[in-house]
This record gives sequence, structure tokens and C-alpha cells, in this order.
Amino acid sequence: MNDHLRNAMLAARITPTDVAAALTVDPKTVHRWLQGRIPYPRHRWAIADLLQVHEADLWPQVAQQHLALAGDVRAIYPHRWAVPQSVWHALFQGATEEIDILTYSGLFLPEDGKILDTLTARAHTGVKIRILLGDPNSPQVARRGTDEGIGPEVMAARIKNALTLYRRLHDVPNVEIRLHRTVLYNSIFRADNELLVNLHAYATPAANAPVMHLHHKEEQGAAAVYLTSFVHIWTAAAPHHDEI
Repeated sequence: MNDHLRNAMLAARITPTDVAAALTVDPKTVHRWLQGRIPYPRHRWAIADLLQVHEADLWPQVAQQHLALAGDVRAIYPHRWAVPQSVWHALFQGATEEIDILTYSGLFLPEDGKILDTLTARAHTGVKIRILLGDPNSPQVARRGTDEGIGPEVMAARIKNALTLYRRLHDVPNVEIRLHRTVLYNSIFRADNELLVNLHAYATPAANAPVMHLHHKEEQGAAAVYLTSFVHIWTAAAPHHDEI
């Protein structure tokens, strides 16, 4: 029996029939999951989103398999779009000291009103938030747009859209946005010791590229490498003054 799944469904007041309808599967399949069968990854992620919990809360044994991958690697997702929204929400909601975001546009974040609400709330509690976006007028941004096959104008427009949406954070304490002119090999989304690293691949949109979930616990670990990278880019970036 999967008591974790059963209890989460009870807490959310969601029935097996509701889960079956949401995932377009047979109700018998949901009952097999409740009896202990582990769903395919896409179904686990969909259920976690539906119940607004982390996948590891429903299938701890899967989380242990992820942890066994290597040191500070918690999980690896094949694509950014495969990371459940509940994971993104939990990442930022769990921050007590620092939130760092490094990307070209990362438009999917400010488009999520719940994430903007979380960033605002965390900042008001004293969490330091640093957001690094690409300078829309830089050759690095133009090159990335060309590499992704969408063109430099579209990439620059996405950054400007992100900056417009981040205006909700204008005058919120502890929030700073800077623009970088750096060739990124990855995007970094960090909340205290937890990181989601979106790897970049040539001719591949970031949403289609893999994501690593890392836990920072050692100064020589993988997470430390990305945190050092963030600091270097932040130091060289220019403050954004045009109404966040």
C-alpha cells in the first residue's frame, strides 16, 4: 500500500476517479498505484502537481534512488518542462536566506503569478533575492537566440517581457536585478542550499534541456561549482535601474 499517496489524496480531497480523469488513465490504474505500484515518471510528476506536493513525498523510494546517483545530486529531469510546478514552488517557498536566479530570460518564472507572490513574500521576510537576466542589447543574447533557432529579436523580446513582469517587485526590499553579458552554459535557480541547474545545449531551447537538482553540502561539491559561477557573473553584471 502507498499510504503517502493515499493520505495526500485525502488531504487534498481528491478521489481516485479525480486522479484518473486528470491524468486520462483508467481508475483501475490509480488503484494499482494506491496498492503500491510505482507510476511512470510523467504520471508521478502529474500527480505531484495535482496534489501540490513534491514527488518525493509520495514515493520516497524514488527519491532514494535519485540520491544514490551521486553525492549532492538529488534528481535529474530529462527536460525543464518535465520539472513539476510543485518543485519550482517548493524551491522558492523553502528559502530562508537567499534566492538566486541566473538565466537569459527565464520568462516562465515571472509568468507564474504564484512564484512572483512567493518572491515578494520571501523578500519581505528578509530573504536576499538576486535576479540575473541577459542584457537584451548584448551580442551574447543575440547569439543565444540564433543558437536556439528563434532569432535574436525574439530572445531580446523575452527578456524585456520578463523585466516588465518583474516590475511587481519594484520597491520590494531585498530584491535586486542585474543584466549580464555572459555566454551561459546553464541557467541556475537557487534557494539556500537547493539548486535547479538547467543545462544549455546548442540548437536546443532551454525548456527542452535537462535539469539537475543539486543540494549544496560540500565546498568541493558540484553545487559549489555553480554557486561560484553565479557570484562571478553577478559581480560583473550591471544593475538594472529602469523600474524593475
